[in-house]
Amino acid sequence: MLRTTAAVVAGKAARAASRLRGGGSALPGLVAEKVDPGFLSHALADVPRGIVVVSGTNGKTTTTKMLVAVLRAHGLGVFTNPTGSNFTRGVISSMLGELPMGGRLKADMAVLELDEAHALKFAAAVRPTHALLLNVARDQLDRFAEIDHTAQLLASLAEQTTTGVVLNIDDSFISRIRDRVADGVAVRYFGVDASIADRLPEIQEQDVRFDDDFVPPKPGADDGLLKPSDERTFEVLFGEPASGQHVGPLELQQRGLAAMINATAATTAARMLLGDDFDPTRAEVALRAVTPPFGRGEVVMVDGQPLELVLVKNPAGFTVALGTYGGTPVSTMIAINDNYADGRDVSWLYDVSFESLREHGVAMTSGVRAYDMALRLQYDDVAVDAIEPDLEKALDAFLAAHHGQPMRIFCTYTAMMSLRRVLAARYDLPDIGEEAS
Repeated sequence: MLRTTAAVVAGKAARAASRLRGGGSALPGLVAEKVDPGFLSHALADVPRGIVVVSGTNGKTTTTKMLVAVLRAHGLGVFTNPTGSNFTRGVISSMLGELPMGGRLKADMAVLELDEAHALKFAAAVRPTHALLLNVARDQLDRFAEIDHTAQLLASLAEQTTTGVVLNIDDSFISRIRDRVADGVAVRYFGVDASIADRLPEIQEQDVRFDDDFVPPKPGADDGLLKPSDERTFEVLFGEPASGQHVGPLELQQRGLAAMINATAATTAARMLLGDDFDPTRAEVALRAVTPPFGRGEVVMVDGQPLELVLVKNPAGFTVALGTYGGTPVSTMIAINDNYADGRDVSWLYDVSFESLREHGVAMTSGVRAYDMALRLQYDDVAVDAIEPDLEKALDAFLAAHHGQPMRIFCTYTAMMSLRRVLAARYDLPDIGEEAS
């Protein structure tokens, strides 16, 4: 207990110092772990209603935010890591802001977004009661190697989960994890209704297993299926349409089929966690109110005109982003960095088709790989007006050249973080991780 208290004091001090310096989200967690190596297990020991881990390649931040909103709408006190710092030390850093000096978190439930590899590190310290596993796609191959390895990481996480697992029925890498779940652990699925199964290629990479005899399970009464009415409105169906439960129709603030699927995943997980207490009306109200997480379609008003920030980090994610946003005639900038958090190898850009940008072109490329991005666009016959590697200079030029027009920036993670800090200072945005719940 004394060691944990000392870790809280040291971590809080590091957190205050790092916030004054404007960064270092993982540093306080590192400090706390150095003082007390068992800090995570001690801090989460008194959480009564479970510890939920959300993981997968794409959609973790959005799905986590939606799940937390639905649970809070049902009156639960939920701790989460809202900054999108999805490493174990990032979780600790987020926790330090809410921990009393005794070091035990006071919450009904913890819902944590975790990177695929760090989810296992977390599970080694604290076994999750529930896991929500979203999808598998190529993502930063210089970190995680091939797609099968990522699937193996998520399967291992499911093996460590003690109470319930929610799986993507339409992603064969994820749905086959059912065979790895321990006896007695409940399994639920989320996916799309059969009426829109032909749209799945919009949001996922092709499964390259040519001799795969895996047969996906048939959805049951407790599994959530997405059924859109149009490009903005949808329902989540449980069981037969005539007799089963449904959530919606509703419209999200975030656009696109991927956001609807994230909402379906969050709703299915919430229904499992809440059991008989689940209220479809409360879920609808909560989902309607969720604002896009920073950089995931977040809209910043610049002199009365919208500037959208769209995070891109792998071929599947960029393809989804272009399908959702790319055809809209707005002024476009693309900012590509190759820092560790982005992935050093940007050859993945050649697995993305940029043809949807051809008609209107790209006004600016920026970031460490600004010239690489411009070259990639040239191969798809997409005109580029200007190239400026310095992000702030590029932003200034982009805003000045397109004053009074709708604008959009596609950006990798560290580019997005840098750009958003500049925009936050100029336009009084909430700090990252402090958006209204």
